[in-house]
Amino acid sequence: MLSLHTSPLDPPGVGDAGGLNVYVYELARRLGSRGVQVDIFTRRRTPDVPEVVPAGGGVRVVQIPAGPAEAVAKERLPELVDEFAANVLAWHATHAAGEQEWDLIHSHYWLSGIAGITVAEGLQLPLVHTMHTMARVKNANRAGDHLVEPDVREDGETRIVEQADVLTANTADEAQELVRHYGAVQEQLTVVPPGVDLETFHPCAQLQSRRQYGLAMSDKIILFVGRLQPLKAPDVLIDAVAELVRRRPDLDDQLKLIIIGSPSGPESTYADALPDTIRDHGLEDRIIVRPHSPRPELFRWYCAANVVGVPSYNESFGLVALEAQACGRPVVATDVGGLRYAVHDGETGLLVAGHDPVLWADALEKLLDEPELAREFGRNGALHAARFSWDNTAAAALDAYARALAGPS
Repeated sequence: MLSLHTSPLDPPGVGDAGGLNVYVYELARRLGSRGVQVDIFTRRRTPDVPEVVPAGGGVRVVQIPAGPAEAVAKERLPELVDEFAANVLAWHATHAAGEQEWDLIHSHYWLSGIAGITVAEGLQLPLVHTMHTMARVKNANRAGDHLVEPDVREDGETRIVEQADVLTANTADEAQELVRHYGAVQEQLTVVPPGVDLETFHPCAQLQSRRQYGLAMSDKIILFVGRLQPLKAPDVLIDAVAELVRRRPDLDDQLKLIIIGSPSGPESTYADALPDTIRDHGLEDRIIVRPHSPRPELFRWYCAANVVGVPSYNESFGLVALEAQACGRPVVATDVGGLRYAVHDGETGLLVAGHDPVLWADALEKLLDEPELAREFGRNGALHAARFSWDNTAAAALDAYARALAGPS
């Protein structure tokens, strides 16, 4: 597997680490449990990490030099793709050839996909690719003041689609977006839905979690989890809470918004403006902004919440929505992309058209005011999320690999 720009060992919510990291790590781990040997290659970003880090069960993470051994701005990473690919091939020649030959290459995200083309051609192996997100889809759904994904990415994704043997998509809709935006053919496409760690995230008692974090049972808690960037749009929830406080003074002492995440990407200064937005609304006592949390701690935050908000402008699936539902919590999410699959509108949560704070306040208010409905959504959500195990993801991925190895039909 290739994951050039971010390591599966990085904690989600920090820098560029997010759902992709979880996906690569969990998929590799479940493949390993089925006896598949998996080497995951990522760019070395610090000099003091061992070259090879065993991740258990026949999985190892290999740090490959490409550029300086330090953090590099994401917009500069395309310059390092060729070096990364060349060094993966060199590593194979030194370590893997004759020891444990590879059967195929599975690349994640467009930067890895470009490297994957070179590696697959060099070793005469099939290439399976997972986009995770797509430039043309993001550009079509962005707000007017968000950065536009660059042409080099669109061109790179077009080249990947032209050359990959198999393209995996999170949903059937995403598969059709590959056809519509990039000219993929149906024979290339297979749906491999992401999973959720059902051992870590599961239905739980709210009282215990609130006691752990010093929160009152009378509090009405809205939770946001994700990177602090325009795409994830935590500002929409801030504005919605301001609208709720304006229309419902009776909620003022109880209402809390907890934002968990860290800045990310070329628009990381976006996070710097959030405290000003909170101050402008006079919500300093209502909104808590916390850095990323380890997953067991994150589980407790989900448990403490009344409702989880996912106001993203686009998601290829929406892992946060799935984790929240696995914990038995209702979700309010944007009616876009993979969130339409992760959340069943009117059954496990509510989908909101667009990002109007008034509409978001309406949806949040409904679930805060109707606890029995929220509990029903939570119960339905836990059953829904239980269908998305990482073992099922691994089984679907193995089917995709078999298609790639079989060649054109």
